[in-house]
Amino acid sequence: MRFNSPNQRQTAVGATDFLRYNDRLAALLPAVQRMAQLQQDCARVLPSAFSYCEILSFEGAPLVLSTPNASVAAKLKQQLPKLQEALIQKGWQIDGIRLKVQMMKAMSVPVVERRELVIPDVGVASFDRLSDALEPTKQNAPLIAALKNLVKHRR
Repeated sequence: MRFNSPNQRQTAVGATDFLRYNDRLAALLPAVQRMAQLQQDCARVLPSAFSYCEILSFEGAPLVLSTPNASVAAKLKQQLPKLQEALIQKGWQIDGIRLKVQMMKAMSVPVVERRELVIPDVGVASFDRLSDALEPTKQNAPLIAALKNLVKHRR
């Protein structure tokens, strides 16, 4: 179960209701709530660095966190002392924190909005004058042709 997923509220409520109403699994409810609270505390301490990380285990002394790739792990590793200190102040018994790189959640890539480039009329007229003003040499021929083509398509 992932505690920091986008639909966390619905999933967490559904899971806790399931655990609460099932006699055999009701004993797991305190452990699930404890892990959810630890996940939230970690996210509060390091909101941006912890957004793609999850708690793998917290049995015994070391807290084991998953990271989606080595670069996130390297960035998070620099902030582990701060995280450990803050969690100890909140009352968590943490002797150490280990990182484990494993792809658990897809990192979303923001959609790049395509926009149409517009050259104002003054710019098109300037390119037209430049294509006429350039010396018609063999070296300038491709540039002159490109400028004339640009002017033709923009008018």
